[in-house]
Amino acid sequence: MTEELKAKICEYLATHYYLNLATVSPEGRPMAHTMAYVSEKATVYFATNKDTRKVQNIMHNPAVAYTVDEDDPNWFDMQALQVEGKASIVTDEGELREVGEIMAAKFPVTADMPPDPDTILIKVEPEVVYYLDYSVEFWHREMVTF
Repeated sequence: MTEELKAKICEYLATHYYLNLATVSPEGRPMAHTMAYVSEKATVYFATNKDTRKVQNIMHNPAVAYTVDEDDPNWFDMQALQVEGKASIVTDEGELREVGEIMAAKFPVTADMPPDPDTILIKVEPEVVYYLDYSVEFWHREMVTF
């Protein structure tokens, strides 16, 4: 069941576009950030300006959480992910190229964007994922560790 659940999580990530990232400021204040993302299996990546608050927060504390969900008014069909993980800045050139190709395939507009020296790529590797599927039953949630 664990491998089947992990496959469902990877498929869910691959077929959605936005996540809601939670970080904590150095002063201990929680912050939420809406981000477009791409995924490679259960790892997500997003590009952002190097001077953003989210980057400052991640540099101070790499523990993050995010959700991916659907804006469906029917509660009984809701599916969503709640993820806890570790964030880091991607510096490996090979990984940057590979994720750039994934990003251009998912968001074709990015293929024509000029390089920006102030943009960095953040990777979030999951540790714990909760898969919500209310179509099974209301409040149904399964947990898996990575």
